[in-house]
Amino acid sequence: MMTSHSRIQRLVVLAASTALATGTLLPSTTASPAPAPSPSGAVTMPLVAHGSREQRATAVPAGEWVKVTDPPSGITAELPGKATVLAVTLDGKPGRGYRADFPGGGMMFTVHDIPGDQIPLEDYLQGFLSLVNATGGDPFTSSDVRKTTVDGRPALDARLATKEDGRPQTGFVRFIADDTHLVQALTFGPEADQKALKEMHERLLASISIP
Repeated sequence: MMTSHSRIQRLVVLAASTALATGTLLPSTTASPAPAPSPSGAVTMPLVAHGSREQRATAVPAGEWVKVTDPPSGITAELPGKATVLAVTLDGKPGRGYRADFPGGGMMFTVHDIPGDQIPLEDYLQGFLSLVNATGGDPFTSSDVRKTTVDGRPALDARLATKEDGRPQTGFVRFIADDTHLVQALTFGPEADQKALKEMHERLLASISIP
């Protein structure tokens, strides 16, 4: 099963540019390819082209995972392939998004240079959903929203769902509040591959290291 390139790409780009619709924070939010060279070893890994025949997404082999370091913060994570780097802005503050695409879906690790604890993480989630749904199409919804902690830092997990051309899509997102950064991790793809996607997302979460 293969989902639309454009919608998945919009989703992972918007993951790097979480705008808040709550009125608590009024960010100037943008996301665009970073003009500077990618970190060492990082290049674009495009989505696989598809034709009329449906294809199923498959988990990327473990050997292809690549460690990504956000240079300004020193925060690191692993992605299933070499990353596209996005320069992002949230509330006038800079940030970086690191995106890896795979057949039918994508994954994003984002670091915003703002205190992650300045508003509730639930507001970041709702702002993210509002921004994604403003692009049109079937709405994205969240479920299984759970508070947790990561090395003592507040975090929020949620499952995402939508449909693309009538086909169920699913994803997982985590927000982590640091004193000086907001970290976001997203994995998304066909619901038929939910088990593989969850395993990939759990690997991404386990790999995140905040100094």
